[in-house]
Amino acid sequence: MDVALKLAQEADLDLVEVAPNSKPPVAKIMDYGKFKYEAAQKAKEARRNQANTILKEVRFRLKIDVHDYETKRKRAEGFLKAGDKVKAMILFRGREQSRPEQGVRLLQRFAEDVSEFGAVESTPTIDGRNMVMVIGPLKNKSEAKAEANAQRAASKSRPGAEESADEAPEAASPAATDTVAADSAEMK
Repeated sequence: MDVALKLAQEADLDLVEVAPNSKPPVAKIMDYGKFKYEAAQKAKEARRNQANTILKEVRFRLKIDVHDYETKRKRAEGFLKAGDKVKAMILFRGREQSRPEQGVRLLQRFAEDVSEFGAVESTPTIDGRNMVMVIGPLKNKSEAKAEANAQRAASKSRPGAEESADEAPEAASPAATDTVAADSAEMK
């Protein structure tokens, strides 16, 4: 250890103990200020790249019509595709509160319908006059963003390639269009 301290002083650097519990203790000669700065930069970059998942909410009534249910389901699928969690909530009114089993059935059906895009994180629970279930996405937010950007880039590149391919044959054979026009004139 004394030799390491002497080497660090000669190099005008710091001696940092990396693994103090090991035998013999592991130390590293480095500029500690630079090390702390780089560690802070890495942590800052990690926080910036971390995707924040947002909890989106979809509300139902117990007596929901088929089309209304499908609209809510499609909305929830969109949230899950984007990488956000979905909080499915059934609002009970009046005598509906005495029939929580119907709410459980509706939420289970909802979970099955969106199972392609998300998985149940919390089972249906009663919270006052509401029944709540949380569904998490199968893909995290950063994966969903990357996939959406790739699809957007692919769709932008395709139309340009198809248009140039369609224009080329027309420009190459003007005689072909003249014969078609002549044939249609003869038919009249």
